[in-house]
Amino acid sequence: MATDIVAQLADSLAKTGVVEGELSYKGQGRKLDDAQSVEEIVKEIQDFKGLQALRLEGNTVGVEAAQAIAKALETKSEFKCCYWSDMFTGRLRSEIPPALNSLGDALMLAGARLTVLDLSDNAFGPDGVKGIEKLLKSSACYTLQELRLNNCGMGIGGGKILAASLSQCHKKSSAEGAPLSLKVFVAGRNRLENDGATALAQAFQLMGSLEEVHMPQNGINHPGVTALATAMQHNIGLRILNLNDNTFTEKGAIAMAQALKPLRSIQVINFGDCLVRPAGAIAIAESVSEGLPILKELNLSFGEITEEAALAVAHAVKNKDQLEKLDLNGNCLGDDGCKAVKDAMEGMNMGEFLGSLSDDEGEPEDDEEDDDEDEEEDDEEVDEEEIEEEEEEEEEEESSGIKLSTPTSAPRPPDVASFLSFPSPDKLLKLGAKRAFLIEQQVDVSDGWKTAEAFLKIASVYKEENNDVKDAVLDSIDALLRKAFTTPSFQGYSFVSSLLVLLGLIKSEDKVKPVPVVPGHLHALEHVVRQDYFPKENVAVLEAFLSRNNKVLESCGNARNSLQSTLQRVRSEG
Repeated sequence: MATDIVAQLADSLAKTGVVEGELSYKGQGRKLDDAQSVEEIVKEIQDFKGLQALRLEGNTVGVEAAQAIAKALETKSEFKCCYWSDMFTGRLRSEIPPALNSLGDALMLAGARLTVLDLSDNAFGPDGVKGIEKLLKSSACYTLQELRLNNCGMGIGGGKILAASLSQCHKKSSAEGAPLSLKVFVAGRNRLENDGATALAQAFQLMGSLEEVHMPQNGINHPGVTALATAMQHNIGLRILNLNDNTFTEKGAIAMAQALKPLRSIQVINFGDCLVRPAGAIAIAESVSEGLPILKELNLSFGEITEEAALAVAHAVKNKDQLEKLDLNGNCLGDDGCKAVKDAMEGMNMGEFLGSLSDDEGEPEDDEEDDDEDEEEDDEEVDEEEIEEEEEEEEEEESSGIKLSTPTSAPRPPDVASFLSFPSPDKLLKLGAKRAFLIEQQVDVSDGWKTAEAFLKIASVYKEENNDVKDAVLDSIDALLRKAFTTPSFQGYSFVSSLLVLLGLIKSEDKVKPVPVVPGHLHALEHVVRQDYFPKENVAVLEAFLSRNNKVLESCGNARNSLQSTLQRVRSEG
C-alpha cells in the first residue's frame, strides 16, 4: 500500500512539475477557454497552501479562463513568480489585455510581492503592455527582480508604456523606503527601435540595479544605443549585456565602450552582428584592456571589423584570467588576418578561447572603399561648395567695409574661427603669442571628433623649413591636446578613431569626406606621440593602421616612414 501511495505521489509530482511552492502546468498544451475548462487548475490553486509560483507556459488561456484562475489567486498572499510565457497562442490580440488585467488585479488584491514576471513569447503588442501597466505600477511589483518580455512585439509604443510604468513603480516604491531594484530585464525581438530603447534607458538609469540586460534584435541604431550606454554606466552591478543584432555603428560602439569602463562586474558582452566596425572595436578593446577584470565572454562577431582592430581586441583580453570565449567570426580579417589573430591568441596561451573564424568575410576590397568614398564626396560636394561660397562672400563683404562694426581703417583683430575655417601659416602667426591659448579656448576639447578636426587643421599649415610656423603649430597642438587629455570627460580613443576616419584610414558609417593628407599632419602626429600627455596605449593602434599599404599616405612617403619609425620606438620604450 505504501508503495502505491509513493508511486501515486511521484506520478502527481511529475504531472504538475511541482517544486517547493510551485504549481506547474508547463507545456501541457491545454486549450483553456472558459471557467469549466480550468476547474481542475482552480481547485489545485485553491488547495495549494503557500503557493509562490504558477507555471502556465505552453497552454492557451482565454479571457474567461484567466478570470477564473485570477479568482483563485486572490487569496495567495505569498505568491511571487508568474511564469506565463507562451500562454496566448491562437488567441485574438483583443483577448489578451483583459486576461492580463484580471490576473494582475488578483495579484494586487492578494497583496502579493512579485519577484519574477515572465510573459515572453506572447506577441501581445502595445495593447498587451497596457494589460500589465497597472500591475507594474502597483506595490505588487515593488519587489520585482526579473522582468522577461522577450518576443512580445511591444513596438515603440509598448516600450514607452513599459518604461513609464517602471519609472512610476520606482518612484512610488522609493517613497516607501524600498525602491524597485530590478535585476534582470529581457526584451529581445520587440521592435523597440531608438525611441523605445531611449525611454527604457531612462528607467534603467533611474533604477541603477540591473545585473542582466538582454535586448537583441530590436532595430536600435546609434541614438538608442548611446542612450542605453549612458544608462548602463549607472548600473554598476551589471554582469551580462546582450544587445546582439542591433546597429551600433561607430558612434554607438564608442559610446558603449565608454560606458563599459566603470562596470567591473561585467562577465558577458554580446555585441555580435552589431556593426561596431574598426573604430568601435578599437574603442571597446581599450575599455576591455583598462578594466572588466572578470570578463568571461566577448562577442564582436559580424561587425565589419578589420585585421588591425581585431588584433587590438585580441591583445586587450591578454590578462583576462576568467575569459572563456572571444568571438570574432564573420568579420573582415582575410586569410592573413585570421592567421594573425589566431597567432596572437596562441602567443598569449589563449588560443583555445578564440571561437571559429570560418565565416570570415575576407578583407574589404580597396575598389569598394574607393566607390563608397566617391559617393560620399558626390553627396557632400554641393553642401561644401555652398558653405565655401557663403564664407567667401562674407570675407568679401568684410574686406569692403560692409557689416563691420569698427571703422574700416582699424586693423582687424586676430580671429581664431577664421583660421580654423581656412587655415594658413600667415593667419596662425598673426594670432600672436597667445595663439595657443586662443585656440584651446575656441575648441570643445571634451569632444574627440572636434578635437581631431582642430588638430588636423592646425597641423595642415606645418612647414618643416620655416621654424616660426613649425614652432607655432607644435605649441598650439601641445596646448590643445594637453588640455584635452587632462579633461576628465575627454575620450582618448574617440579622438584617435576620429583622427583615423578623418585621415581616410578607416571608414565611417557617416558620410565623412576624409581630409587631403599632407606631410604636416604626419609630422605633427610624430611630435604628439612623443609627448607625455599622449596615452601610450594609443600608440599601438596608430601604428597598426598607419602600417597598412594605404594609398592616402603615398604622397607623404618620407613623413610616413619617419612617423612609423617613431611609433615603433615609442611602443618599444613603453
